[in-house]
Amino acid sequence: MYSKEKFINREISWLSFNERVLQEADDPNTPLFERIRFIGIFSNNLDEFFRVRVAAVRRMVTLGKDEENLLGSMTPKELHNQIKTIVNDQQNKVQKIFANILDELEENDIFMINEKELNEKQGRVVKKYFYDKVLPNLVPIMLRKNKFPYLRDRSAYLAFKLSKKEDPADYAYSLIRIPGRSVPRFFVLPKENEKQFVIMIDDIIRYCARDIFFYFDYDVYEAYTIKITRDAELDIDDDISKSFMEKMSNSLKNRKKGKPVRLIYDGEIPEDLLEFLLKKMKMAEGSDAVPGGRYHNQKDFMNFPDIGKKKHYYTKLPPFRHKDLPPFTSVMKVLRQKDVMLHYPYQTFNHLIDFLREAAIDPQVKNIGLTIYRVAADSKVVNALLNAVRNGKNVTVVIELQARFDEEANIFWSNKLQEEGANVINGVPGMKVHSKLVWVQRKEEDKMRNYAYIGTGNFHEGTARVYADDGLLTADPRLADEVGKVFEFFNQNYKHYSYQHLVVSPFIMRKHFEKNIDHEIKLAKQGKPAWMTLKMNSLIDPKMMKKIYEAAAAGVQVKLIVRGIFGLQIGLNGFSENITAISIVDKYLEHSRIFLFGAGGEEKMYISSADWMPRNLNRRVEVACPIYNEEIKQELKEMLEIQLRDNSKSRILDPNLSNNYSKHNSGETFRAQEDYYNYIKSITN
Repeated sequence: MYSKEKFINREISWLSFNERVLQEADDPNTPLFERIRFIGIFSNNLDEFFRVRVAAVRRMVTLGKDEENLLGSMTPKELHNQIKTIVNDQQNKVQKIFANILDELEENDIFMINEKELNEKQGRVVKKYFYDKVLPNLVPIMLRKNKFPYLRDRSAYLAFKLSKKEDPADYAYSLIRIPGRSVPRFFVLPKENEKQFVIMIDDIIRYCARDIFFYFDYDVYEAYTIKITRDAELDIDDDISKSFMEKMSNSLKNRKKGKPVRLIYDGEIPEDLLEFLLKKMKMAEGSDAVPGGRYHNQKDFMNFPDIGKKKHYYTKLPPFRHKDLPPFTSVMKVLRQKDVMLHYPYQTFNHLIDFLREAAIDPQVKNIGLTIYRVAADSKVVNALLNAVRNGKNVTVVIELQARFDEEANIFWSNKLQEEGANVINGVPGMKVHSKLVWVQRKEEDKMRNYAYIGTGNFHEGTARVYADDGLLTADPRLADEVGKVFEFFNQNYKHYSYQHLVVSPFIMRKHFEKNIDHEIKLAKQGKPAWMTLKMNSLIDPKMMKKIYEAAAAGVQVKLIVRGIFGLQIGLNGFSENITAISIVDKYLEHSRIFLFGAGGEEKMYISSADWMPRNLNRRVEVACPIYNEEIKQELKEMLEIQLRDNSKSRILDPNLSNNYSKHNSGETFRAQEDYYNYIKSITN
């Protein structure tokens, strides 16, 4: 049964979010090379969308199966068709935006050239680079009628048609995978008269096609890019003789062979070559296979060469140290006096690393616990934990093996930590562990004292530079002792604890926030001021959305800041007039979750690892933390107020998904991320 409530479908809303990313690529006020990067982000997002969400919709089409988040009045088939329509429209926009960017690059004496535009001198340079770097990484596959090779997920291939000028009927087909990691996608040619030239590796392979296929007597070489996207759902078997680690490893191998969900190809490809490929791949033109431009895997544009001028990039805003954590300061000594809130990327992630390093070498620290969902490839966080084990600490690490697309990395770190002697827990049966927690237990005056870190984002040094997140360092027993209880639950899942301060899903989070909303409804009905400001990445849980509608109808003033998926319809008569909603897409990825309730003058504020989605509230171990420190509460309130003022990068979330920019306060310009950076600067100095 398909819900006809006043909701926006999850997939359609997500595509609207990705449209906001595309707006950044199209915005002439965005620095030129950042616009190129946004095209890469848009493309990378779309890949993941097809691998996960479109694959799920296709399964619903095939099985006739509904999902808890299939909101709106569409059937799976209708939804699938609408997705295709929107994506095709967005792909056309990308091509136009990229063409405009190429023109602007040329105005700045930077030229993207193809194999036909190389001069003789450049040709010699390209040939040398091809022989030295590219050719050793190429494996041409000649295509036969009876056998077709397996094509790797998210890899771009050049499909060659080889023929003879004198005898076009004599031809052959071949495939070459474009190297993705071993060779950069872009090659910067030597400057000529202050002009900079860049060629893509695709075109280097085209230029050198004769050198690849020299042992055949063909003299016409045509090459067209194709890219396959596969279903990324993991099918974990139920063989009780295997460990969960074994099941995950096997599932990851099978994922790479997942069913194709989309083939995108160069629209100029000859009909016979396309027909051959589609037949061999058992795909139908127009449904699963769609035409595109000359180049695919535009996610590589995120790593476009740094050959621009200073004006072509965002101004670097170096992170500040927290005013209470100067260099060579014991973090735990400070926490014994007061709580510390870190705001990334405005403040340095190194403070958290310092906290872990201090815990690793402090002789009085006996136990350390940490949850891992995603970490950096060369993680300083994990290195600090390894050092703690070597220093004789009891280290418990909860590693979520089902963190999508980070499963292999997490299996690696799980093995590494276990080899060193850490107590590694691979998640909780039936649930994902998505909470962001550190627990440190220290012996002080013949008793044990707990310290904790409770965050909204991953323990990942790389993303902490571009994701806007918040994390609380605390020794407040109300909070730190309960973080210790969460780690008891990780160790012994049958042990449930009645939390008085932390809000933990899937046990109490939904009811707790419903209770907060009900309190605002009660105040509104009494004619008292009633309001709430909620910031999150996604809002698509039907029950929570109904509760927000109920609050708005009762007169509660609701302000929403939702970056991504958004299922409410704003502005409906008698339904949602008291709701305003914006999304901010800018240089940093808005990732923090902050919930603020008026509570009749006794404001209640929480930070959380959880969005309001069914998966977060029903099937994940998540933690929301109340903010008791008034100074920290003010810092977060200032962030919310600054974001609500934004009239540069905020978009209004309306039922038409028009993504119109908020243009209030037109006399002044407000840009939330830069304004909050300046705010942090003002309270740091």
